Amino acid sequence: MAETNPQETDLKPAGYAALVERLGIFILPNWHESFIASGNTHRIEKADGMVREIYPSKYWPGDGLGNHLEFALKYDGVNLATLACIFRAVDAAEITSFVNSKPTGKYARRIWFLYEWATGKQLPFDDLKRGNYIDLLEPDTYTTVSPVRQVRRQRINDNLLGDTRFCPIIRRTETIQRFINTDLRERCQNVLAEYPPELLRRALSYLYTKETKSSFEIEHIRPNASRTERFIAQLELAQKEDFCTKERLLDLQNRIIDPRFADADFRTNQNYVGETVAWQAERVHYACPKPEDLPDLMAGLIAAHTRMAASDVHAVIHAAAIAYGFVFLHPFEDGNGRIHRFLIHNILARSGFTLEGFMFPVSAAMLKNPEEYDASLEAFSKPLMPLVEFELDDEGRMTVLNDTAVWYRFIDMTPQAEALFRFIEKTIETELVEELNFLANYDRTKSAIQEIVDMPDRQIDLFIRFCLQNQGQLSARKRESHFAPLTDEEIARMEQAVQAAYGTME
Repeated sequence: MAETNPQETDLKPAGYAALVERLGIFILPNWHESFIASGNTHRIEKADGMVREIYPSKYWPGDGLGNHLEFALKYDGVNLATLACIFRAVDAAEITSFVNSKPTGKYARRIWFLYEWATGKQLPFDDLKRGNYIDLLEPDTYTTVSPVRQVRRQRINDNLLGDTRFCPIIRRTETIQRFINTDLRERCQNVLAEYPPELLRRALSYLYTKETKSSFEIEHIRPNASRTERFIAQLELAQKEDFCTKERLLDLQNRIIDPRFADADFRTNQNYVGETVAWQAERVHYACPKPEDLPDLMAGLIAAHTRMAASDVHAVIHAAAIAYGFVFLHPFEDGNGRIHRFLIHNILARSGFTLEGFMFPVSAAMLKNPEEYDASLEAFSKPLMPLVEFELDDEGRMTVLNDTAVWYRFIDMTPQAEALFRFIEKTIETELVEELNFLANYDRTKSAIQEIVDMPDRQIDLFIRFCLQNQGQLSARKRESHFAPLTDEEIARMEQAVQAAYGTME
């Protein structure tokens, strides 16, 4: 973030920033941070998805805890993890006093609801008997579910994406709204309309293979033919069956990894993502949730999936929340990344976002843009790690020493949703077009070669493949071993047919 102007040394934190400072707690940084100036300054500073906003003095909310909570909900947004940490650290009497001062106010009712929701403790109030129901999250500002769950006690419409076990927040940023308005599904439909149906049917098998190889390659794994076929078989089922249940996730993990490392349940040990940098020295990039927290977190993730599937949540946002949520929870010893990317396909297909009988090779776009993919993961992992206290023993086994569950329960997944929209856009406009154009060119090249020499399809396929591997020309060795009967003129004309379709690949 930008540095404070030297003339603004009297800035006072407000909202979450004030409460975090007052209570001495540690939190994941909120996307919006507020300060109050002594004069009429109003300035907004943006950097790397974060906003630092300085308000004029008239915005000062007062000194009370409730005043800053209300300010936070108005200007800093709803941050469930931060609120849960604040509620843990304060005396319930302070919340009670604030709510009692304005019991029918919409922000007081939201604070009342969120306190009881996050802590499981009830404040000393009777249920409200009258008044309109109000939305917990503003639908214009956040992704919400509908129909809502009406809570009579505070007369609140609970429109959260999940429950207390797992509940992501996804804001309606300009980027997300732009993608929603763009209608990527329609753009894909327009791309596919330019190709004949027969070519599209043939393309599907290529796309399944491309997606499988790309997903494994992201993790620097070269699967054998058997593992490749098993993964493809699961992708073919993605449009028909819901894989986001405990039983289906376990079955999927067992099918796509080496059978020797198949899990019978969610993991019971502490795992992490890291690398060995020296003898007995590990660099930890990401610490996963404690195993004792995992059953509750995974049950919440599956419940959030069910809730979003029954709502009108945009398919890409739904897929981002569940697929990235899954990989952040890391419930298995092996295969988490591949299942995370598989869930993207499963949710997009089941929601109807993916056109029937087709698929997006999203992993290929992630593989070609590794920095963007890493950034989508690190948007959560990097700020999380300073909050996790852990030890590693001599064998590299991790022990997490503090309570970390809250950070995994309530993740702001706005950066991940934006990233997935971008990957899908790249997939439609680059990966899909390149694959379809390659096949269309292949068909034209085969026809051209067939007119030059009437060879079996297998021989033509070999000729094209060898040329593509050698900058548009057939090597002398390949010619001698496979095409010795052909004349120099025939070879030259066939090479020209390949080059006319694909260039010289230099």
